[in-house]
Amino acid sequence: MSEESPYTLQREDAERHAFWADAVADRVEERNPEEPIVVKGGISPSGVPHLGNVNELLRGYFVAEVLRERGHEVRQVFTADDRDPLRKLPRTLCDLDGDLVDLGDVDAGALGRNLGAPYTDIPDPFGCCDSYGDHFATIIQDSADAVDVPIELLSNTDLYENGDLEDVTRFVLENRERAREVLAEYQDKVDSDYVPFNPICAECGKITETVTSVDLDAGEAGTVDYTCTDMDAGDRTIEGCGHEGTATLREGKLPWRFEWPAQWQTLGVDFEPFGKDHAEGSWPSGQDIARNVLEIEPPVPMVYEWFTLEGEPFSSSEGNVILVSDVLELLEPEVLRYFFAKDPAKARDFSIERLDQLVDEFDRVEAIYFDEIDADEDETAFAKRVYPFVVEEPRAERIRLPYTFAAVLGMTDDPDLREEIARREGHIPDDAPEWAVEGALERVEQARNWARRTENEFDYELKRSEIPDHEFDAATEEALEELADFIEAGHEPDEIQGEIYETARRHDVDVGDFFTAGYRLFFDDEQGPKLGSFLAKVDREFVVARLRRER
Repeated sequence: MSEESPYTLQREDAERHAFWADAVADRVEERNPEEPIVVKGGISPSGVPHLGNVNELLRGYFVAEVLRERGHEVRQVFTADDRDPLRKLPRTLCDLDGDLVDLGDVDAGALGRNLGAPYTDIPDPFGCCDSYGDHFATIIQDSADAVDVPIELLSNTDLYENGDLEDVTRFVLENRERAREVLAEYQDKVDSDYVPFNPICAECGKITETVTSVDLDAGEAGTVDYTCTDMDAGDRTIEGCGHEGTATLREGKLPWRFEWPAQWQTLGVDFEPFGKDHAEGSWPSGQDIARNVLEIEPPVPMVYEWFTLEGEPFSSSEGNVILVSDVLELLEPEVLRYFFAKDPAKARDFSIERLDQLVDEFDRVEAIYFDEIDADEDETAFAKRVYPFVVEEPRAERIRLPYTFAAVLGMTDDPDLREEIARREGHIPDDAPEWAVEGALERVEQARNWARRTENEFDYELKRSEIPDHEFDAATEEALEELADFIEAGHEPDEIQGEIYETARRHDVDVGDFFTAGYRLFFDDEQGPKLGSFLAKVDREFVVARLRRER
């Protein structure tokens, strides 16, 4: 079979669907796979497991859910490639609570002394898990649980040590001449001495790439002899200890370009999404090795575009990361799931600064699904198809407070007042069920966290209980009285904003000073949110009374 493009969603012959996961499920079904159908993802614990890594979880999940909807039994597995060697010290790590810490704040020596060793053989620098690899895997599992993706998390170390990968490893070594020929098409360093197996040195615990002989008749499954030599690690070299020893096939690992196809065979993988780095790197060799060394068909592939964070690539070393736990303090899980339900073939930016736009977008899709607003044919088809996959259960009685309005409510700590204002402004119907009211008000804390994290225009505390100390001249007091009359009559936010300017001018009050007077009365500060919008969203009776300095 000829080389297969991993750009599944860009195929011209693919049937067009409202939801991309349907197109992928079509391709999986075309192969008439045995059940359970296996959907796989995976990651190497080389840095902080951040939001970008959730691509692997949720892209696979949506395809798995579509296949389940079609009546198939599906197993979604996720491999922690934790037998990989630690090649460099990360600058940033993450504790189990989701807090980012610098390397200097933990036992960095546990990592520094173990460069070149498998992640599962390295002590956890936080001292809370069995190994650094286990620490990383726990965070991945917590991330999956947080977005309700039921993965079966598998440790590569366990797969080797339990013998799951032993047969395929032996097969590769039995056919190492052929393996060498295939890999040589993709890597220049492959020579006549190359052996596709990396033993773990029994003396120093590091992974070595120098196998001196292979004896597949020794022991239960065969052994290799090795010399512990230096390992290239980017711009540095990890020194080997020179030990000469013998290892079984469970005491090492396959190089990545063989390990990935070996996982496909051992786990029976039918579909795997991956980033465009693999599309240009590991995938071409992986499918070649699968067909021409292992003699299996590779799974249905799907390349997803990476997304950026605030316009920049995710980078643990540069501190440009955000964890799932952080994001879920700012918005509901269903909004995050919606972000990943959008077309994986398009690059996108995840912006905390503009998170209100993402929430508004989700709210619109939700409203379209329940026929509450009109939309064009494509948008309606997308909403009708995708929405049930991103929420736990579609419920028409749910209530969504507009995100920026929720941020305004977050300016007060009083939960009763928050609900009172939301009801008065028409966002909570009189007959709303209690669960819907509670769910709506949960967004207030999320929006408040967003305002504080970004220090935006909503990051202020409303002084509701008493009037802050102030001293205004007569002209300013008269202007405030007139503005109170205007607001009492009932007007829209933009009209109030414009009237603030006009009222100041009519009373010959400096416009900046007049805005400052408003901020002083409501926030005991000299600045705050866009005043017209704020005054329109808070309950009118209170706003009028405060402008008149009555309460």
